[in-house]
Amino acid sequence: MHLASLTPHLPPTTLGSDLPTPSSNTTNAANVEDTHALHRLGVACGLTAGVWLGAAEAPTKLVNTGLSPFAVSLWMVAGVFTARWTFPTLLKGTGYVLRDLAGKKHLIVWALLAGALWAVANTLTVFAIRDVGLAIAFPLWNANSLFGLLWGRVLFRELQGASRGGIMRVVLGAVAIVAAAILLGFATLHGSGHAASHAARGLAAAIGASALWGTMYVPYRKAYISGMNPLSFVTAFTFGELGSVLALVWWLDGGTHSTAFHFSAFRGVLFWLFLGGFVWVIGDLFQQFAAKYLGIGRGIPLSNTNQLWGLAWGALVFGELAGTDLAHKLMVLGGSVVMIFGALAISTAVAGERERHSRNIAIERECDRYNLDYGAVIAAQAGSEFDAGERRRWWDYAIVAAAVAVFLWLGVHARVPEIAMNRGWLLALVIILVASLLYCGLRLRRQTGFS
Repeated sequence: MHLASLTPHLPPTTLGSDLPTPSSNTTNAANVEDTHALHRLGVACGLTAGVWLGAAEAPTKLVNTGLSPFAVSLWMVAGVFTARWTFPTLLKGTGYVLRDLAGKKHLIVWALLAGALWAVANTLTVFAIRDVGLAIAFPLWNANSLFGLLWGRVLFRELQGASRGGIMRVVLGAVAIVAAAILLGFATLHGSGHAASHAARGLAAAIGASALWGTMYVPYRKAYISGMNPLSFVTAFTFGELGSVLALVWWLDGGTHSTAFHFSAFRGVLFWLFLGGFVWVIGDLFQQFAAKYLGIGRGIPLSNTNQLWGLAWGALVFGELAGTDLAHKLMVLGGSVVMIFGALAISTAVAGERERHSRNIAIERECDRYNLDYGAVIAAQAGSEFDAGERRRWWDYAIVAAAVAVFLWLGVHARVPEIAMNRGWLLALVIILVASLLYCGLRLRRQTGFS
């Protein structure tokens, strides 16, 4: 990977008027190709994140079995906690993760904050799904990309120096997302599937989740412009989310009397909630890499194609749109399509030289503030970090074995939820999940070694 494409560039007025030599032309072409290669990798990660994040919310349908939304959120987060310690151990080893965290201690509190924001937002999504359904709630809370765009521009100089065409794609994409959210909100409030009061409550929950998730990406970006690996960030992140959801259950769901702590009554569905958390972690890891290589203004809208997959799971597998009339189905589908095109328009705006220069100024600011090695941070932006060839320790294998044991024990006691499902579509979507994981995972490993 050529680091020259990622280092600060002189303003155009200082570049001189001499014609470039053939060797400089070759170098510039290589630099551009490296930039585009990272962009394509970020796009692949964002799309794969969408596939997995879309599938992760399907188990929250279990809220209809009598579990409180807080209980569903807690046990999903328990699955997240289990998976978050497993994947970094498998891919890098605990030694790598601990070294990375030790080198950037100031980011640990940011990771905990991000986890807390996620936990509250995830709980709100369970309320939204219960009141308005998965197929409609998904597109509404995916307006979080607007918050990501705002914070990325204000705090991290994203889009500063971008071309007019790039800015237009971002602006038009943002307008399309807002228009789609309004359309979907109207369909929710006037749909035939839910009472108006419940629809309004579900709409409010989805918008609240959108605001929290959009703000959650601020710690993400702060970590990655400081050179932290996504695998290290999510390891600290998980303590914030687990602690926050436990606090929510304790304060708002009856404390020790909450159904969340009497799991013997719903042991048969715990596996599916853990599985939902496990699937979410895979999607979030790809989303983290997308945010690293594209920025939150581009990476998050692209991962928000999960609305398409959420719609697929809700409508095709669970039949959520079966009871609605044609007009409202068209409104939901039309709003989803508009929002997807808006997200894609944003994501296709490749950062040019001036914008990369602006980003490097933001990196330099972080390095000065926290006494970081600028060269190492720039290298991390290209997926080239410190040596990750550390051998696995015995406790690495113990962590993985413990996680596998938990899932096996829950799987033995699992029962198929008493919810109507189309098994043909279920199988088709599972195949897509596995294929996307293999493709993007191998590509990420080949280009950056999960760095």
